[in-house]
Amino acid sequence: MKISNLLSILACSVSLLAMSAAAEQFKPTPLAIGSAAPNFNLKGVDDKNYSLESFEKDDYVVLVFTSNHCPDAIGAWGRLNDFAKEYKSKGVAVVAISSNDPLALRLEEYRYSIYGDSFEEMKLESNERQLVFPYLYDGDTQVVAKAYGAMATPHVFILDKERKLVYQGHFDSGRRNQTTDLAKIEKNTVRDNIDTLLAGGTLSEPTTRVHGCSTKWSYKRDTVKEKEAMWQALPVEVEMTDLSTIKELVANKTQKLRIINVWSIYCPPCVAEFPDLVDTYRRYDMRGVELITIALDEAQDAGEVKKFLTEQALPVSPYNKKSVIAEGRTTNNYQYAGDDLDEFCEIIDPKWLGPIPYTLVVAPGGEVIFRHQNEIDPIELRKVIIKYMMDNKVK
Repeated sequence: MKISNLLSILACSVSLLAMSAAAEQFKPTPLAIGSAAPNFNLKGVDDKNYSLESFEKDDYVVLVFTSNHCPDAIGAWGRLNDFAKEYKSKGVAVVAISSNDPLALRLEEYRYSIYGDSFEEMKLESNERQLVFPYLYDGDTQVVAKAYGAMATPHVFILDKERKLVYQGHFDSGRRNQTTDLAKIEKNTVRDNIDTLLAGGTLSEPTTRVHGCSTKWSYKRDTVKEKEAMWQALPVEVEMTDLSTIKELVANKTQKLRIINVWSIYCPPCVAEFPDLVDTYRRYDMRGVELITIALDEAQDAGEVKKFLTEQALPVSPYNKKSVIAEGRTTNNYQYAGDDLDEFCEIIDPKWLGPIPYTLVVAPGGEVIFRHQNEIDPIELRKVIIKYMMDNKVK
């Protein structure tokens, strides 16, 4: 047998094993109290590798399995960072680990977050929150999460001086509450436990329930593929429209947050930004976010406009369909082929100078809370949406 053929067979075997591992449904069992802590060797957002030996000078290690996307994990970030600052001088090290497989998350699971769970996005999260502790990535293999039996985010494991497990469970009872005012949190469990341990006591409740988003194991990649297939199968419609309809769309007499994007198939930046627009739409559609597209192409290009939008898989979201019908509409994709572009611009936004692409975010009642000319920055757009959701307590 030729070496090249043997290598091909070996490569196929490795690929099949990887696929089998991804398909395997793993059911975590948390490490038993008193067990020796499994060691690890993981890269942090500072591109340095960490193991338990990295914290040998610390009396206690608080391992927190967490993530960027989970609302419970997001709620705990500020309190966790304050805890790490306060207890560092007391010999307590905080170590955060993200074990979610980024390819195992459907886009709507990001509906409370700006960032996903990729390693690069972990760096952005850590930088913005100015985290004072290591944030490590375990998402490719998930071996550390499996060793500890991390069930959710956040899931906390406290290791003593001998690196034996003395506590596993929740961080506190704050859940999605992003306050850092401890008086507003009923149970500050990890703080209380560490105080007890530092005073030489033993924990009366070494195990508590874990509240948060389930760990996204690699076998869940199949659900991502299924969801994408659903989107691809939905029909995409484009409607020729007039200025009166556009005026109604901008007025936004709904309870939805409306993204309006003006574009053309002949505009390279318009075409380039579309995947980010679709990504944003699918992230937040379950929370009442709607994407309206208006193509400024001639009537003879209607077929090409529809072809492009179909390739982008941009139908009316199943979560928005009921409200769209209630408005008397059938689609979220429009084409304006009229000649009065000045009036069109004035209706869209009097502050718009005319070039495309042009994107607005319009709140209920017609207030423009974001406007952008040229290709969008998806992170900037997500931040606008999440801020609106938080400010208006949108669930």
